[in-house]
Parts: sequence; structure tokens; C-alpha cells
Amino acid sequence: MPAVAGCGMVGAMLSRLLLVLALTVLPLAAAPAQEAVEFGKGEATVVTRDGEHHPFHVELATTAPQMARGLMFRKELAPDAGMLFVLPSAQMTAFWMKNTLIPLDMLFIAEDGRVVRIAERTTPMSTESISSRRPVIAVLELPGGTAERLGIGTGAKVESKALP
Repeated sequence: MPAVAGCGMVGAMLSRLLLVLALTVLPLAAAPAQEAVEFGKGEATVVTRDGEHHPFHVELATTAPQMARGLMFRKELAPDAGMLFVLPSAQMTAFWMKNTLIPLDMLFIAEDGRVVRIAERTTPMSTESISSRRPVIAVLELPGGTAERLGIGTGAKVESKALP
């Protein structure tokens, strides 16, 4: 008897097609939205021009997969947390917020550790390019509004054992 009663050959073909779809599509739908990427842990302190020290617990992004993932898919970030992207050498760089669910402050850091640009409260999910505008060695991402809240501006210094 065919799988779909009363439909003969067409019903049997339809049943097989549905079975093939179920076996191929459902496992894909059950797969996680993104592969896990492990990050190193570290500390970074931002020293403002007024000499105030603001410590952060940071995840370290030093490899291509880590840098590509960044803070994507995070629903929250503690006020004293961030991610430090350490580039292999001083270079122009650009970031975007695709798949990033929370606003961030991006501190672009020159070779001497000084913040040379801050992109504040970046727009979640945006594919707009956010450029360093000059060569940098690292980028520190913090929860959106942190720079303003703590008085962090260009010229501040970022200290971390993770920086070259």
C-alpha cells in the first residue's frame, strides 16, 4: 500500500521526498547557530588623562577565528568586562556589528598603548564599517556608554600584559 493512501505512485514519491527532506533539513535546523570559539582571559586597565585607573576583565581575541567571532551573539556584557583584539602588527583595521546584539564602545589603541579613536555606542547588527582611521595594534571593546560613564577619551592609555 502506498504511503499516502489513495494517491498511488505520486503519493509514494511525495512520501519519499518528505522523508529525504526530513532526514536532511531537520538535522541542519537542530544544529547550533554558531560554532563555539574559545577565548583566552586577561586583564586590561584604562588610565584616563586624569590618572584614573579603570580595570576590566577581558577575553582575548588573538587568532583569526576569535577575531571573526568577537562579541557576536552575546546578549549582555558585564560593566567591567570587554574583549581585547590584539593584532599581529600595527595596521589599519575596521570592525562591524553584524550579529552583535549589544551596543559597544570600541577603543582603538596605537602601538604606544594610547587610545587614538573611540567609536561610542556602536549600533547593534549594523554592517557599517567602523574604521580605526590610522594604524593600531589593538582594539578594546567595552559595553556601550562605558567611555562616557568613566570619562575615557582619546589619549587615555590601555595597559595589559596581552599587548606587545
